[in-house]
Amino acid sequence: MGQPVNVGVVGCGAISAQYFQTIDRLPELRLVAVADLDLDRAREAVRPYAGVDVLSVAELLADSRIDIVLNLTIPAAHAEIALQAIAAGKDVYCEKPLAATAEQAAGMLRAADAAQVRVGCAPDTVLGTGTQTARKAIDDGLIGRPIAATATMMTPGHERWHPNPDFYYVSGGGPLLDMGPYYVTSLVTLLGPVASVVGAASRTRAKRTIGSGPRQGEEIPVTVDTHVTGVLVHTSGVLSTLVMSFDGAATKAPNIEVHGETGSLVVPDPNYFDGSVLVSGVGEGDWRTLPVGAGYVEGGRGVGLADFAATPAGEEPRTSGSLAFHVLDVMESLLASAHSGAAVTITSTCERPSPVNLTQPID
Repeated sequence: MGQPVNVGVVGCGAISAQYFQTIDRLPELRLVAVADLDLDRAREAVRPYAGVDVLSVAELLADSRIDIVLNLTIPAAHAEIALQAIAAGKDVYCEKPLAATAEQAAGMLRAADAAQVRVGCAPDTVLGTGTQTARKAIDDGLIGRPIAATATMMTPGHERWHPNPDFYYVSGGGPLLDMGPYYVTSLVTLLGPVASVVGAASRTRAKRTIGSGPRQGEEIPVTVDTHVTGVLVHTSGVLSTLVMSFDGAATKAPNIEVHGETGSLVVPDPNYFDGSVLVSGVGEGDWRTLPVGAGYVEGGRGVGLADFAATPAGEEPRTSGSLAFHVLDVMESLLASAHSGAAVTITSTCERPSPVNLTQPID
């Protein structure tokens, strides 16, 4: 085995702990340094991991040891930090979405091309056994030619449990840009890129009340749509119906279903790496559980970073910047369609990510 890839992390918020745990158990990655606007928070985040330096953002980006910058800042800061890392000659892997806007994301990719560095992006949950087992079933023809899909995420909103939910309700947030990357990335992984969209959206309340933490009871403004629905027309002709909402109490709808000419699949929650894949053929009536057949077993956030780092030069990473840009373009176009009332043609495209063979965790 070669030397591990050295990782520097910018942003030590809630999601960082999951990345640190995964990086710590993967010998191909080494956590070298972290940076955060709150240095005390950064120190506390890496306290369980010996030998990790706590630096300023400028110091981390200038550190010659670091090969990849893992960008875990809030969406509004993704582009700024990524561009600084690219200018420093570093590969960049971002949390989702790639940027707050497709325009910002396009600028990131142009800068990366010019600097001859690579950009990758979450979500990597689609590399787990849940989505990948469903992908294998589709590719093996288990349900025949895919015809349609549904994807549903319904919740009352994150302000009930998140102590600082402000960013969910400003540009770059909302149910579509927050949770949509999991669902749209999964749909593209399963069914290929999207050619056009038509959408509708609404906003039920102008303010939300924080339900926990030191700011409990404080009202925050809502400046984004909080219920978004629409149809994605894939280049293959498959029609995917999407519902993303912070306005529903609950739902019994499957997270994702895929319907083919000879059968239907229930795909597990794309916010997680695993879960049962169910299939029912025409005339069968009952659902049966498929055995796990593909994907990273016991995956955790950061598996996509390792997969990205291991992708040979000249090959498209599964969690590539072009995939993340296409997903962001689809979501932004869906919102544009919702506001204009007209269908929108998607000008971007991407390769359908290559499948992941069944891969056991390293002991």
